[in-house]
Amino acid sequence: MGWPRAVVFDLDGTLIDSGPDLARLLNIVLAEYGRSEVDLERVRGFVGDGIAKLVERGFEATGGSTETERRAATDRFLGVYEAEPALLTRPYPGVAATLQRLTDDGRSLAVCTNKAERVTHAVLHALGLDRFFGAVIGGDSLAVRKPDPAPLQAAIERVGADAGSSVMVGDNEHDAATAKAAGVCCVLVTYGYARAPLASLPAAAMTDRFDELPAVLDRLASQPRP
Repeated sequence: MGWPRAVVFDLDGTLIDSGPDLARLLNIVLAEYGRSEVDLERVRGFVGDGIAKLVERGFEATGGSTETERRAATDRFLGVYEAEPALLTRPYPGVAATLQRLTDDGRSLAVCTNKAERVTHAVLHALGLDRFFGAVIGGDSLAVRKPDPAPLQAAIERVGADAGSSVMVGDNEHDAATAKAAGVCCVLVTYGYARAPLASLPAAAMTDRFDELPAVLDRLASQPRP
């Protein structure tokens, strides 16, 4: 096995298309507060900063809220999410087979997401993806979350690697910023939930398809370290 020794993945927008479930759950909660629905495409733009922020954005889009309301709504969202972690969520094409190939190549895999850790484990288990990962760092695993580099650094450490032997694979500005701050090479997928133009982000490579990732890593390995 050559470089990279470890590959750390974002979750939503990178490994899985969770937008339909997040929209479903958000609208369940909003309805309980007498709010109107928010459509799927708008909800996709709320993703990336954790569930509390997603709920806050949903309330802002439908008339605002108090902090007490947001806290209660976030707890309610998490409760429903844990009960039905992957009703509409699906891995992107080629994800399972590609993770298997990377594992067979001897690479250590981890997840670093801003989604709550318990829900992350529930989603990965429901989709049969949990078996691939030696570490899962969620948005509440540490006192900080992406784009702070600490969660990525923790994921890398837990799989026995270091920054120079690792790659971060993500879909948005937080992933690129996190990798840069941690001194880790970044690969971005182009199909996710980015809110900033991908061309403006610091990434060593981009790919339109998850199953192209092994070839992308091979190309990077043949070049001087980014």
